[in-house]
Amino acid sequence: MIHDKTPIASAGTGLVDLFARPISYLRLSLTDRCNLRCRYCVTEEESNGCLTKLTHDELLSYEELLRVVRVAVGMGIAKVRLTGGEPLVRRNVMQFIRDLTRIKGLDDVRITTNGVLLERYGRELYEAGVTKVNISLDSFKPERVAAITGVDCFGQVWRGVETALALGFSPVKLNMVAMRHVNDDELTDFALLSRRLPVQVRFIEFMPIGESSRWNADTYIGTDEIMARIAALGELIPMEKGRSDGPAKVYRLGADAVGTLGFISPISHHFCSRCNRLRLTSSGGLRSCLLHDYEIDLRPVLRDGSDDEALRQALLAAIRNKPEGHHLDERLRRSGSDCHGRMSRIGG
Repeated sequence: MIHDKTPIASAGTGLVDLFARPISYLRLSLTDRCNLRCRYCVTEEESNGCLTKLTHDELLSYEELLRVVRVAVGMGIAKVRLTGGEPLVRRNVMQFIRDLTRIKGLDDVRITTNGVLLERYGRELYEAGVTKVNISLDSFKPERVAAITGVDCFGQVWRGVETALALGFSPVKLNMVAMRHVNDDELTDFALLSRRLPVQVRFIEFMPIGESSRWNADTYIGTDEIMARIAALGELIPMEKGRSDGPAKVYRLGADAVGTLGFISPISHHFCSRCNRLRLTSSGGLRSCLLHDYEIDLRPVLRDGSDDEALRQALLAAIRNKPEGHHLDERLRRSGSDCHGRMSRIGG
């Protein structure tokens, strides 16, 4: 549905959508490319060799990305998360990140990474001011990581985790996509890690991106079942929600645990009523919901000589059309045994 009212946008109140949700968070995709081929991201067509990547002209330049962020920060965006693909594979990414963290008024820049290049870039990221990191890791078994990602990379990823902890990144969050018959036998192993390391282990429900995706209902595990399995290890003590926790419900596994556990439930207990984010794809598509296909193409605005006011209006239009919620739970009930889903790490 297209709405015709304008959300509030002022220095005093920030950005608010039509459902009274403050919008303060921008997920910025730097590239569609990745050095892994995870089974829940690569479609059946792509796995058969039909993998099409953006051309140089289709990709937003660093200058264009910085311009969008400057305008967005001026409107009230306070937090930016760098994503991909894998953000660290883009050429000259560190110079871009240094430029990004210098934007006046932007004090919270984070990154979600698969961890393969974190050992290499960790110190530069930390010194640039990106000290909050989410690392995708779905198994502790090297052979299983290779099966899920298509690359024998567990050692590289784990060294990236160790690098982040040694450098003092905080928080360090490990994102595990829970998948039945794939890695659900490791749920307790991941939970126990939080007892000895200062990390937040986050269990994310498997889900597709956008309404055009297909779905594998047999792979889905709901948060209630995940928590029930982990509760057998000890008491799950609710933690006061921190500003950095986003949609996660956070617990400590016993009073003496060094780290915490986060549970992200976009399907079983969706957090649409609290959603505060926009997403900009690497090709310039501005989405107000990660799980809807509607987007505004910013490339014409960025490339036709328009001023920043036109860009501001495009951002307002995206917020004006932000849906009240998604309907993935209904799709799950309808989907039966559809064979494929494309995954979004929505809790990043």
